[in-house]
Amino acid sequence: MEILSTIFLLMSLTILSLFLILSFLIIRIFTGKSINDPNYAPVKGSVLNQLLYFSHIYDYQTQIAKKLPTFRLLDIAHSVIFTADTRNIEHILKTNFNKYEKGTHHQELVRDLWGQGIFAVDGQKWRQQRKLASYEFSTRVLRDFSCSVFRIYAAKLVRAVSELTASRQVIEFQDLLMKYTMESMFKVGFGIDLNCMEGSSEEGTTFVKAFDDANESLRLRYFNTFWKLKRALNIGSEASLKKNIKVIDNFIHNVLSAKKKLLAMNPNPNVKEDILSRFLMESEKNPETMTDQYLRDIILNFLLAGKDTAANALSWFFYMLCKHPLVQEKVAQEVIDIACSKGNDASVDDFITTITDATLEKMHYLHAALTETLRLYPPVRRDGRCSQADDILPDGHKVKKGDMVAYLAYPMGRMPSIWGEDAEVFRPERWLKDGVFQPESPFKFVAFHAGPRVCLGKEFAYRQMKIFSIALARYFCFKIS
Repeated sequence: MEILSTIFLLMSLTILSLFLILSFLIIRIFTGKSINDPNYAPVKGSVLNQLLYFSHIYDYQTQIAKKLPTFRLLDIAHSVIFTADTRNIEHILKTNFNKYEKGTHHQELVRDLWGQGIFAVDGQKWRQQRKLASYEFSTRVLRDFSCSVFRIYAAKLVRAVSELTASRQVIEFQDLLMKYTMESMFKVGFGIDLNCMEGSSEEGTTFVKAFDDANESLRLRYFNTFWKLKRALNIGSEASLKKNIKVIDNFIHNVLSAKKKLLAMNPNPNVKEDILSRFLMESEKNPETMTDQYLRDIILNFLLAGKDTAANALSWFFYMLCKHPLVQEKVAQEVIDIACSKGNDASVDDFITTITDATLEKMHYLHAALTETLRLYPPVRRDGRCSQADDILPDGHKVKKGDMVAYLAYPMGRMPSIWGEDAEVFRPERWLKDGVFQPESPFKFVAFHAGPRVCLGKEFAYRQMKIFSIALARYFCFKIS
């Protein structure tokens, strides 16, 4: 009986503790948030609601945004304001840029992996990396080198698909796109083949998996209020994150060592085409600031920007071509009309050489079809900033210091108020006028962000997507089996 009484007491204390914790959280979440004040955005629950709709969170947000272009969820300390209003987006990303930063909360969530890279920092650190990266991305050397690399890997992808179709194997197309876009990005970024590092040939594959898993662990932190507790106890996704970061750090250390050896063997600055080589040149001028750890952070942030974004966009692009065969015919015809200067019998390698910057600039319909894909399926489906001071958004809603203001790129692509009644229809022609591509405001089409922090790799990404698309559209017709 004494043992049963002890067990019952422990269970009662546990239930009481959980009840008190839950009560504390509810009080903290719903107190002092001006819930019924019409001057603030209407409340649609707490951040914990996101866990209930996690499997289809962006479609759920779309349903809300169509009725309430600006709404908020309550968090323990502050509110998270979601908006699909283009006026508000221009306000936080450009007009009042200095009042909105990534913020300490975001930095705390991502610091373990992203460190002091450009996507994790504000202020002077951001400006320094932005200035240097802006210069490097605009150089002719990098543009020519990236175009050459993308052509090589596009040809490899064509041959891989040809072999699989010839053997009538099931093609995991997204996996193929992930593989070849990642390898091409790695080559452009570091001037080294991903699977040609010293040591095991599996090292590159292990790194990619660790990198993917680590970023997924970070993503879960945005939805999990108790991630710090899991990190302290070293359990679940936080334990996996710790192991994966160790794998990543070891791999990046090997990359840096290998690259430094290569540069020491060939100090000619004219051959420093890849991004890491150019950053290493800068590190020689400022070794105290640009340490190996700092370079590691820059490398991972570059990979974060380019690794999956192009592959995901291309996966959706070819899916949409399958769903819209007339669009696929138009893309294929444009490739034939513009890129097949060497005739229909040209080899893959000969055909690939015809894809120059001049060729890419003429592909208006392809550019429109890719952009229409990004409108409906943006790689970053929501992003945001933390308010550094009390503010009022253009739609009249107040923002308190510390509130997060997130813009909803995915729902925005489906808003009739932004794109018209056919907003949810895949229609590349909406981007064309007399056959020429016409861009929209970056605060309306936010796939590449906007304002001072607009994506530096926008043209870089389009170049990669176009080259891969041209190569595939030239040799294959795509259908959903």
